[in-house]
Amino acid sequence: MATVKITDETFESDVLKSDKPVLVDFWAEWCGPCKQIAPILEEVSEAYGDKLVVSKINIEDSPMTPSRFGVRGIPTMMLFKDGQMTSMKVGAMPKAKLLEWLAESGVA
Repeated sequence: MATVKITDETFESDVLKSDKPVLVDFWAEWCGPCKQIAPILEEVSEAYGDKLVVSKINIEDSPMTPSRFGVRGIPTMMLFKDGQMTSMKVGAMPKAKLLEWLAESGVA
């Protein structure tokens, strides 16, 4: 399953009302580290799509959601379960660290 593109308008239905945990990547076109982590997120989405939704929200196209959740730097990744943000990481990280974070959060 590929990453899901979300917007301010779809955030509630795609993330907060999801029946699976959702990893949200807050990113922008001009962000180098965001581009660096994008292929890793695609791999995680393919490998764990049965138990996790990996989504991306462009902070410039959809500025309300990052503001609502206090995003100050990108990439910021937030994990949502049952409509609540349960964990957050700021900055790009290697795949092993991302998987470790997901495991600690009870997802992967």
